[in-house]
Amino acid sequence: MKQTISEKISSVEKPSVKSKNPRLSFSKTSDLTPIASNLYRCNFNKTEFECKNKTSEFKNKVVSELRKSMSPTGTDNTYNVQYTGQKIDKDIPTISMLLKNKVKMLRRKDKPFNKHKLGELFPKKKLFQKMRGKTCVIVSSAGSLASSNLGKFIDSHDIVMRFNHAPTANFESDVGSKTTIRIVNSQVVSKPEFDFLNSPIFRNVSIAAWDPAAMNATLRDWLKAPDFDLFTNYEKFMINNPKADVHLIDPRSLWHLWKILQDFATTPIVKNIPSSGFIGIAILLPVCSELDIVEYIPSTRLNGRCHYYSEEVSIFV
Repeated sequence: MKQTISEKISSVEKPSVKSKNPRLSFSKTSDLTPIASNLYRCNFNKTEFECKNKTSEFKNKVVSELRKSMSPTGTDNTYNVQYTGQKIDKDIPTISMLLKNKVKMLRRKDKPFNKHKLGELFPKKKLFQKMRGKTCVIVSSAGSLASSNLGKFIDSHDIVMRFNHAPTANFESDVGSKTTIRIVNSQVVSKPEFDFLNSPIFRNVSIAAWDPAAMNATLRDWLKAPDFDLFTNYEKFMINNPKADVHLIDPRSLWHLWKILQDFATTPIVKNIPSSGFIGIAILLPVCSELDIVEYIPSTRLNGRCHYYSEEVSIFV
């Protein structure tokens, strides 16, 4: 199975847990603080050689900023991460390691859920059961999707993944209208302002919900003390919608993803479960023959808006 990843640009979603997700610094007036994306745009009057050079320069800028963002600051260790790393063959592609260490959805047989009322509500079928070789796209919530006109391209895929409560209504020309699956964090499930129990945005789609646990916590520990209480609303939702394809992600498998990132990194990284975007990549890789990632790694459409559906601007200097 041939797998290709087309990285289009970046998600700058709100932090989904108590720690910060990586963000890029830039100026609302595009004045090189530190990425003036408009200086790297490839206009029609540029030659192919000039365009390649601009793209290369912009890529180096972005990689530099992302490395800064991923470096841990201070001594924060909210999730009690104790990991010394392991020797790995770095000639093995990271994508192969991700395929080997899949994101796991909780099943009815998993202890302690096998004797808990929540376990009885878990879907009987696996997420994407018997689905392979599909064309897939991950759509971030980035502000740079605004005026992108990527809607038709996005909807041309078999599987379309979105995040949290990102809407499609009134934004179809830029983000499309199709949604196959949503990755939602525990704040979206638990907080009243997201209206998880009633909002139509969470109906008739597959959902994978996640909440972080301490690195070495057991499922029993997590059930007793989640970061945000997603269990209460999950139970209510599934009682009202017993056929819904709504899954809970095993938090232990998310720490396996973090370990892969740390093992392949040349320096220590933030001691926090990977972002929803990275979780989404790991979920879709085993399913897709082609995977497009739209507005996840920053492009020259970077415009300062936090989300395509909001005018909120985020500026970090």
